Amino acid sequence: MSGQAMPCSPQEIASLFLFEKLAPEQLGRLCSEGRVERFEPGPVYTEGDPATCFYVMVEGTVVLSRRVGGDDVEVSRTSQRGVYAGAMQAYLGDQVPQTYTNSMRVTEPTRFFVLPAESFAAVMRDWFPMAAHLLEGLFFGSRNTQRAIGQRERLLALGSLSAGLTHELNNPAAAAVRATATLRERVGKMRHKLAVIAQGPYSREALAELIEIQERTAERVAKAPVLSPLEAADREDELTDWLDDHGIQEGWRIAPTFVQAGLDTDWLEQVAATVAEDILPGAIGWLNYTVETELLMDEINDSTTRISHLVDAAKQYSQLDRAPHRVVDVHELLDSTLLMLSGKMGRGVRVVKDYDRSLPEVPAYPAELNQVWTNIIDNAVFAIGSTGGEGTLTVRTAREGDRLLVEFRDTGPGIPADIRTRIFDPFFTTKPVGEGTGLGLDISWRIVVNKHHGSLQVESAPGDTRFQVLLPLTDPESESSETSETSARSEEPA
Repeated sequence: MSGQAMPCSPQEIASLFLFEKLAPEQLGRLCSEGRVERFEPGPVYTEGDPATCFYVMVEGTVVLSRRVGGDDVEVSRTSQRGVYAGAMQAYLGDQVPQTYTNSMRVTEPTRFFVLPAESFAAVMRDWFPMAAHLLEGLFFGSRNTQRAIGQRERLLALGSLSAGLTHELNNPAAAAVRATATLRERVGKMRHKLAVIAQGPYSREALAELIEIQERTAERVAKAPVLSPLEAADREDELTDWLDDHGIQEGWRIAPTFVQAGLDTDWLEQVAATVAEDILPGAIGWLNYTVETELLMDEINDSTTRISHLVDAAKQYSQLDRAPHRVVDVHELLDSTLLMLSGKMGRGVRVVKDYDRSLPEVPAYPAELNQVWTNIIDNAVFAIGSTGGEGTLTVRTAREGDRLLVEFRDTGPGIPADIRTRIFDPFFTTKPVGEGTGLGLDISWRIVVNKHHGSLQVESAPGDTRFQVLLPLTDPESESSETSETSARSEEPA
């Protein structure tokens, strides 16, 4: 938007704090290369457009805003003379994209001293060469530092996840190894017991009946009911008494295994009625090994299934075998992240999932959203840990208009009001030295806002802190592309 050109007075611009130390010849150069313009209420420039001018307000009121998702969020409103905006990085030349990083509008007739970006860059290099070098070093140094620490933030998160995943994998792996060793021992004893039975004075019919009982026993193990501790204890007592009454040695050792397999005294009575009395002790011992081997194989199956699920969760979390941008179910991403972080949470953190499963899939960069979940959950677990290590993390999904809400609520101490506005700033952290880089939430904000055109906000009170991620249900870039194509088609001559 162009304003109304007006005369430039060196004395007037010298009254602005930005130029008050300049020599008369310098003020003369500014007025000869720049101009004063008067703008009526409305936009002055728009975020993302080529940065062609540097603006210094002489009088009036300006409002600066940033585009967040599909909304323009006001970040500053002032009537202070001398405030400036626009092509402030012109002195960096083509080292950075020269576009406006915000939008500026005025709410009343406002006058600006306007300096072309090329002139602003030239006077900076001519008048303040050392300052220009320092500012350049500060700009790129800060950016490089942020990139390096951002990489460290990712490595810290990866290390935490690796430790948790290793812990989670170790438990079922160790259980499978133990069960395999015990299974080998039990199978060896079962072979020995079978040899003893086969060498005894038992008829072929009796052995056939014994094998049939073994098959039926294995089937019962697969269908064993889940008993309460009290029910299991009562059944163990009944089985122990039955085994003792029938002359079975160490019945108290066998009874818990039979109860775990879903066997009861009625089943033992069927066994006793099927085999001869002299065979019963050997048959019970052999069937005990059968039950143990079935239970051990179930344990191995459960352990290896758990390992497989963990590996699947790791693949889902890393998204290594998926397209970088695709339509995803956020619940799958949340579940994989929670599983990956379960080792770090410990037993003190209770996780509640309040999912709206009717929500549609959304276009996203899933690997990067997983990083957002990781950063927010990690902060929540740290907050809960600071109050004794016990608390609740609630993950909720819902629909809010044309956006999908993912909310993380923790029962930690809350975020003090005086720092709440700073938590998304780069390098700001409340964690002890060495435990946080201060970039987790900054990275999360950039992923959600800049890459997904969504919003990330926080509400906090003691015992109730909520981080809310809002994602568009449709791809804004695709929509704008389709709108452009439709507009172009409508403008084609008939």
